[in-house]
Amino acid sequence: MSGEEVRAGVKLTNLDTPLFDGAEATKRDLIDYLEAIGDRLVGQLHDRPLSVLRIRPGQEPFMQKNLPKYTPDWMHRVTMWADSSKREVTYALCDDVRTLLWFGNQRAVEYHTTLLLAEYEKGPTHLVLDLDPPPGQPFRQVVLAAELIRQALDNDGLAGAVKTSGAKGLHVFVPLAPGIPIEDVAAATRAIAARAERIDPVLATTAFIREDREGKVFLDSTRAGGATVVAAYSPRIRPSTTVSFPLGWADLGNITPGDFTIHTAPKVLGERDPWAANMPAPQALPADLIEEGHTIPIARVQAMHEGKRRARARRT
Repeated sequence: MSGEEVRAGVKLTNLDTPLFDGAEATKRDLIDYLEAIGDRLVGQLHDRPLSVLRIRPGQEPFMQKNLPKYTPDWMHRVTMWADSSKREVTYALCDDVRTLLWFGNQRAVEYHTTLLLAEYEKGPTHLVLDLDPPPGQPFRQVVLAAELIRQALDNDGLAGAVKTSGAKGLHVFVPLAPGIPIEDVAAATRAIAARAERIDPVLATTAFIREDREGKVFLDSTRAGGATVVAAYSPRIRPSTTVSFPLGWADLGNITPGDFTIHTAPKVLGERDPWAANMPAPQALPADLIEEGHTIPIARVQAMHEGKRRARARRT
């Protein structure tokens, strides 16, 4: 088979080369997957500043935010200020499958978006909790922690959708009514994590510093503001090229993250779009949730200060 093709008007090259070590897939397999689920993945990327994780042969993966100079003129894009790099960045807007295939040809395996649209003044579209299991613990622990999040949400009249991260954990997404300030969404995210932790502090923790987690599932509430999160249906640079896969809450106990790869996911999906089907309607955030969250320190800032304190203590 030739290593070159044209699909959706995009010239594809070197299709028969291995994707990365341990991928159990070629670049052609990646393109085939992106084409098969393209409309559903584009549905998650549309109108959102896109960051991709690329991997060149023999090199380490790298995150690309700013579009390269050789990007085709037809691609939609938006220029925004990036606080992390203190400069303007021109992001792609992956609004069609052609754009997706172009990125696949650039060996972009992972697709990460912000929780803000390009029209960022509308506020975050979702609140996200990232559940990270401790090393060596079974996936069942993360499932139980997700149920804590679900209970905490339900206690405040909220509902969310769940997906595998494509690695070892789970993501819970809560769709939001437009116009909620970023700071209030971030505060509410911290409060939900804290309330879930209080339900079962033996199982779950909000401790940002790894050494403080004591073998518990980490309820990460920091995916707010301009932070990115891997999109539903995105492949991951993980063994077997796993996929971030949407699930019904009732299905969590019957799967493992490794069940969903670029080879298996299209067959499981068929023509369905479970991420869209499982996502509740946008919701307002209760005032008590926001108020509690504003009393909880921002995890990264708190961890930075605590790290400095511990370093001083060690020196003395």
